[in-house]
Amino acid sequence: MSLKLIAYTLGNLLICLAGTMLLPLGVALYYQTSAGETESNLTAFVLSIILTLIVGLALRFSIRARQEELGIREGFAVVALGWVTVALFGSLPYIFAGVFRSEGSSAWTEFSFCYFEAMAGFSTTGATVLTEIEHLSHAVLFWRSLSHWLGGMGIVVLAVAILPMLGIGGMQLFRAEAPGPQTDRLTPRIAQTAKLLWGVYLLLSFLETVLLMLGGMSLFDALCHTFGTMATGGFSTKNQSIGHYNSVYVDMVISFFMFLAGTNFALHYRALRGDVKAYLQDTEFKFYCIVIAVSITLISWNTIRFQVDGDIPYDSMWTSLRYATFQVTSIITTTGYGTADFEGWPALSQFILVTLMFYGGCAGSTGGGMKQVRFLLLIKQSRAEIKRLLFPHAVLPIRVNDRVVPPEVMTNVLGFFFFFIGIFAIVTCIMSILGLDLVSAAGATIATLGNIGPGLGSVGPTDNYAHIHTAGKFVLVFCMLLGRLELYTVLILFSPNFWKR
Repeated sequence: MSLKLIAYTLGNLLICLAGTMLLPLGVALYYQTSAGETESNLTAFVLSIILTLIVGLALRFSIRARQEELGIREGFAVVALGWVTVALFGSLPYIFAGVFRSEGSSAWTEFSFCYFEAMAGFSTTGATVLTEIEHLSHAVLFWRSLSHWLGGMGIVVLAVAILPMLGIGGMQLFRAEAPGPQTDRLTPRIAQTAKLLWGVYLLLSFLETVLLMLGGMSLFDALCHTFGTMATGGFSTKNQSIGHYNSVYVDMVISFFMFLAGTNFALHYRALRGDVKAYLQDTEFKFYCIVIAVSITLISWNTIRFQVDGDIPYDSMWTSLRYATFQVTSIITTTGYGTADFEGWPALSQFILVTLMFYGGCAGSTGGGMKQVRFLLLIKQSRAEIKRLLFPHAVLPIRVNDRVVPPEVMTNVLGFFFFFIGIFAIVTCIMSILGLDLVSAAGATIATLGNIGPGLGSVGPTDNYAHIHTAGKFVLVFCMLLGRLELYTVLILFSPNFWKR
């Protein structure tokens, strides 16, 4: 394995990251001039850009990597280490702006807050350690949301589109970035594929921004919430998230785009090319729609029919349907935006939402979780095993989109499922040891491992992660990384054989 090539590629990533920091720098300059915000925000981003650029250039030009394709090992290493590195340097604006600086707190504690917030952004988790979001400067708020947007389709996918021009091949990067059980290659060339995906991403982002502005949002808020929606991240500029606006129109617009963000982007590309039937022909998409429709129906019925502490949550079917639609879409796509405190809903509604946290979005989407297609395959496999009891000699192939799923893919899916559940159980125990009650520990684990954000208990939709032990924050950061890269990409780095030449 070429460590020089890995370092060289990471250097290019940091150069790109420094370039993206120019956007919040511009925001800081604008609001310093027009709204009188402090100069410290401008200074924070200038220092962040300089430091990130210096390290990036040092890695790029001090290491003479040969012009060669990344191998499988280098590809996985760049993806995993790239995310860790980008989050590390992405935390610099929080550090230099003193966002989490408080009297009596140690530098290590402050760093844990900053790195947690940065990883939550780039992993599109949306978990936050901030208590008063609206007190932050516009530049910092913009950077939080922009980190979502960059992480949404993957900072590495962005690099795949750009790095070939710098002399680095990226064939293995995309393989590592989307290790799900099915991938639809849009074009033979990986760089072109990445550009097409980002083209769709940009178009949908533009449309949502315009529609939110038509609903009364400022350009700044519309952009920030679009970043959080399309990336299925969930960072908001308001303490009450989307509930701050109390607008049916805003709820419906964001719900619609969360739904699109949780859908395979290959389908969006085909639809834009005129093949709208691609949606109806995709088995996973149909399963995704059925799960959402059934969940909304059950929660709408449950929240209007059953009392909680002597009160019925909603007094009309329309109100119940409105909040159920938003919350189901937000959770299943792992966005994490909120318009209601679902911990005040009946037990059945809460159970459904917790189940959806495991499901996640479709393969090829910006959503997290275990992915719809994996659950679909597990259901099909279970049904086949039941039939096999009745017909022991029957040949029962598993099919998705009229294609037979190879046995090795089913093995991968089963392995992923047990890894996911196993990690969930282990981390829940660790978080309990570190002081969280069982509900909060389980909620924090699935919310970070599934890249959702808000969990249950003390990390619920109206709370945050600030109170969690410093060690616990880093455990959850690791969960965010595992979830974003779908376990295997990170876990393989812990195999001694991986590092052998």
